[in-house]
Amino acid sequence: MQKVAAYCRVSTDKGEQAQSLISQKRYFDEYIRRHADWNLVNVYFDEGTSGTQTRKREGFNRMIGDAMSGQIDLILTKEVSRFARNTVDALAYTRMLRERRIGVIFILDNIDTRDCDGELRLTLMASLAQEESRKISERIKWGQRRRMEQGVVFGRDLLGYTVRDGQLLINEAEAAVVRRIFHKYTDEEKSARQIAAELLAEGYPPKYAARWSPGVIIKILRNEKYAGDLCQKKTYTPDYLTHQKRANHGEEDFICIRGHHPPIIERSLWERTQEALVRRARRPRRSGGQPPHRQQNV
Repeated sequence: MQKVAAYCRVSTDKGEQAQSLISQKRYFDEYIRRHADWNLVNVYFDEGTSGTQTRKREGFNRMIGDAMSGQIDLILTKEVSRFARNTVDALAYTRMLRERRIGVIFILDNIDTRDCDGELRLTLMASLAQEESRKISERIKWGQRRRMEQGVVFGRDLLGYTVRDGQLLINEAEAAVVRRIFHKYTDEEKSARQIAAELLAEGYPPKYAARWSPGVIIKILRNEKYAGDLCQKKTYTPDYLTHQKRANHGEEDFICIRGHHPPIIERSLWERTQEALVRRARRPRRSGGQPPHRQQNV
C-alpha cells in the first residue's frame, strides 16, 4: 500500500475553514478510494498563508519533513497554486521529493511529477501561478494607494489615537501623556532620556514597546499624526514573493495629507518641537560624557 498525503490551503475564517477542511478531506478520501493500493496518511493544511513563500507555512513544512523521513510515498494537491505560487519553490520541492522517489500529483492540473514531462508542465503552470500572484499583489497595492489618497488610515492604534474604520480617533487618556511628552521636551527642555525615566518612574506603560526609552520618546515627538497630519507609505514591500517590508527612503512616493484628523498637539507646539529636535541633534558631543541622542526615522 502506498502511503498518500494530501495538502491544501484554507481560509482564515474559522467557519469557512472548518467547512473547507471537511469538504477537502471528503474530496481526497473519495479520490484515494478509487486506487486500491493507496492509503491516506494525513491531510496537511495551512490557514490563509500566501503561496508565494513556504517559510511560514507550518503545515506544508511538516508534510515535507514527514515525506523526507519516509512516512509519505505520494502527495496529492488540487492544483499547482495550492502547492506553491513561486516557480522556484515548486521545482525545488518536487525535485527534492523525486530524489526520494516521492511523487506529487496536481489533480486539477493533470500533472504527475513522476511522469517524463511532469516537470515541464509543472514549470509552465507554476510560472502562470506566480504571474497571477504578481498581478494580485499589484491590484492590492493599487487599491490601497487609492484609499490612502482618499484619507483612509492603514495601520494599528498608536499612543493617543485609536484606528477605527480607517479613521484616527483621539484616546483622551493616552492623549494627555502625549501632550506631557511634547511639553516636557519643548517647554521644559528636558531630554528624551529624562522624559523616559520620569514615565518609567510613574509606572505608565508605553503603547507597544517593552519600556520607555529615549528612542520611543523621539519617535513620538517626530510623529506628524499628533499635529493632525497623515503621512503613509513609510514602509513598502519591494518583492511580492518575500512580502518583506522595508523603510521607504524615497523608493516610492509618500502619501501625505495636512489637517487630516483632529490634532492632539497644537501646530505651533509641533513646529517648535521639530525645531528643537533639529537644534539638539546638532549639539556637539560633550567631552567625557554621553553623546546626544540621535534622531530615529519613523
